Amino acid sequence: MSVPLYDLSPVLHMLAGGAVLAALPMAWLLWRTRGATGHRRLQALTLMTLFLTFDLVLFGAFTRLTDSGLGCPDWPGCYGNATPLGARHEIAAEQAVLPDGPVTHQKAWIEMIHRYLATGVGGLILVLTVWSWRVYLRQQRESDASMGYSSFISPWWATVTLLWVLVQGAFGAWTVTMKLFPAMVTTHLLLGIGLLAVLCAQAVRYRVGHGPGQVAPEGVGRLHGWLWLSLVTLVVQLALGGWVSTNYAVLACNGFPQCQGSWWPPMDLREGFEIWRHLGQTGEGQAITFDALVGIHFVHRLFAIVVTALLGWTLWRLHRGGHLQVQVRWAAALLLLQLLTGLSNVVLDWPLLAAVMHTGGAAALTTVLTWALCASDATAQVASQDRALQAHGTQEVRA
Repeated sequence: MSVPLYDLSPVLHMLAGGAVLAALPMAWLLWRTRGATGHRRLQALTLMTLFLTFDLVLFGAFTRLTDSGLGCPDWPGCYGNATPLGARHEIAAEQAVLPDGPVTHQKAWIEMIHRYLATGVGGLILVLTVWSWRVYLRQQRESDASMGYSSFISPWWATVTLLWVLVQGAFGAWTVTMKLFPAMVTTHLLLGIGLLAVLCAQAVRYRVGHGPGQVAPEGVGRLHGWLWLSLVTLVVQLALGGWVSTNYAVLACNGFPQCQGSWWPPMDLREGFEIWRHLGQTGEGQAITFDALVGIHFVHRLFAIVVTALLGWTLWRLHRGGHLQVQVRWAAALLLLQLLTGLSNVVLDWPLLAAVMHTGGAAALTTVLTWALCASDATAQVASQDRALQAHGTQEVRA
């Protein structure tokens, strides 16, 4: 059945639905933080948006892993309707032809719920941006706005977050209209996890805005570069993992620690890592070979050793120095979770729960490393602010 890739007729209905989804947690937040300062409420809103974005990433992984990404093959609605209810005849016709195909009633609901949740998170980020500018402009009107920790309350972080989520939405649309094009799906996943990092950085800065007591000890600065290297290496591994998932190469190696009964199985890396191609095909339109899928999987498995070694060493150094102990414990637990769920995906034939947890663990680990980095960065900034405050006080005393 032919269907236009883009049909904007249900946009207003979807925006209204997203607004309702955003209004519910927003109302709860306003009630819980009644009487709090603007900065405290802004921090609470950022943390809540971070939590709900993490939930969205998990549901996005569930959508992909249940093959529901094309449950509604147009965008933003479902066969030009705001919900699958209005498209039940079209869905039934597609399901009658392919009962286990990409379009079924269940998959359509999963896909549309994901889109509505994404719209709701986008609404919260819009509120966060407006609120950040409101707090910032108000503090600029105060007589002491240039002192203290006000520089940590910047509206540009929220503005970048809003632009980020708009780009993320565009890639979500292309994921559907380009029929699960692997490069688009992988980029969509990376942008989703990147959105968590941006929100986390924003939340840490807002917390530091209440004073220097919330930042890391100064000694952590010596390991700052290792934290950055660990994060960059993790992002590369996330891209490799996304490439494995979007190319359905998880089971290309069905054993551990060997792959296909060999320590170094036959692989076609050139074909496997050809970026611009359709799902299941080479750039020339031929069916992708099994050796290419093995190569995709095996590179991800090998790089996991690099990530584990580097991140483990960095966490051990931080722990030994007594730095960022909360973040170190979280990162160590999540790293162990990644190893266990990754192994489960292989030896248990890719169970849905383990696969979703593997994506969620990667997203959480990225967030925790961002948290650690931002706390480390804040140390130097708070020290600089403290010196400025002391100099300002000295000048007033002399005057």
